[in-house]
Amino acid sequence: MPLLVFGLNYRTAPVAIRERVVFPPEELGGALRQLSAVRGVREAAILSTCNRTELYCGLNGPAEGPVLEWLRSYHRLGSAQVEPFVYRHPDHAAVRHMIRVAAGLDSMILGEPQILGQMKVAYQAAVSAGTLGPILGRLFQHTFSVAKQIRTDTAIGASPVSVAFAAVSLAKQIFGDLSGRTAMLIGAGEAVELTVRHLHEHHIGRLIVANRNMERAHTLAARFHGYGIALQEIPDHIADADIVVTSTASPLPVLGKGTVERALRARKHRPMFMVDIAVPRDIEPEVGDLPDIYLYTIDDLQDVIQENLQSRREAAEQAEEIIDYQVSRFMDWVRSLDAVSTIRACRGKMECTRDEVLVLARRQLTRGKDPYEVVDQLARVLTNKLLHKPSTRLRQAGSEGCSGIIEAARELFGLTDSDDPDS
Repeated sequence: MPLLVFGLNYRTAPVAIRERVVFPPEELGGALRQLSAVRGVREAAILSTCNRTELYCGLNGPAEGPVLEWLRSYHRLGSAQVEPFVYRHPDHAAVRHMIRVAAGLDSMILGEPQILGQMKVAYQAAVSAGTLGPILGRLFQHTFSVAKQIRTDTAIGASPVSVAFAAVSLAKQIFGDLSGRTAMLIGAGEAVELTVRHLHEHHIGRLIVANRNMERAHTLAARFHGYGIALQEIPDHIADADIVVTSTASPLPVLGKGTVERALRARKHRPMFMVDIAVPRDIEPEVGDLPDIYLYTIDDLQDVIQENLQSRREAAEQAEEIIDYQVSRFMDWVRSLDAVSTIRACRGKMECTRDEVLVLARRQLTRGKDPYEVVDQLARVLTNKLLHKPSTRLRQAGSEGCSGIIEAARELFGLTDSDDPDS
């Protein structure tokens, strides 16, 4: 059965287009059932994130045009709004693409781990909607297994390559387990939100979000079971913070040396890890001179990120070798399915022949015939019946000069020159 991956992503389409083809979670089940009902589509799954929307289809006929038409119709878009941005990966290329996506090799941030979880959500949604069959179901499981192998056997995800992830990774290096730690995030923009998300995933103990806009601080903090404060409240809470990450648009520092010194005294000089990812800086540079303060700026993190990106690129080359092998393995399995129906038909026919001969043999035994003679006759009759049609076809092939059929029969039955009676 042919496979098709059909979609668009951050490389092929601007965000204005990507956001118009997103499938919200509450609509996904209905969309999957509609897609699986499209002419030529037999199995279906949908991956929809902020960076990509992809349709994974198992086909029983030509379906590229109908799938594109369905996507346009579902989102009420014209042809010119979608077609210039889509890509299509059939069969072998579809398998390769899915594995590369799951392993983070096709992500905006090379090797990022979140996409594997998003693919697992897509798989579960298709299972719940009843739109997965044996091919796509097996492909998803194979994809997850290979992605795990790549993360285990290469360093693709070992080094942080985003500012937020790098900051949290450094915090883990300093403190180890974060579950007993408190983090203060100053600002409420994208970088702070991503840092909060990573801290939450690493089971941070407490989260405090400080922002000039109290509503934004409370909204972001509440999503991750933290609490929000105003910027002027920072001096009252900073002594609680083991980790401080700042990213505001303030033209002047929001944290001065004096405030941090007082916090250290209140903490009895327990270490504080501080990351200033704002430009211009949010934390006075002199803070870095204080004992028990680990202060990193965005430049410090960028140096780490560039080194780690090179490490991930080298790991990606190793990952591609793994993918080459695993794509071949999966396609071998798909091709083997072509023989399944023939094997079943052949086995069924031979079992029918066996049953017919057994009925005759049992009748002879009930009539008191010598069992040894019955067994001998059963073996002769069964052999003759099973070989009658193949022998007839081989003789015909010989008379017609069809040597390919004869060679195939020798390979099928494992015959060598030593098996020939005249040799």
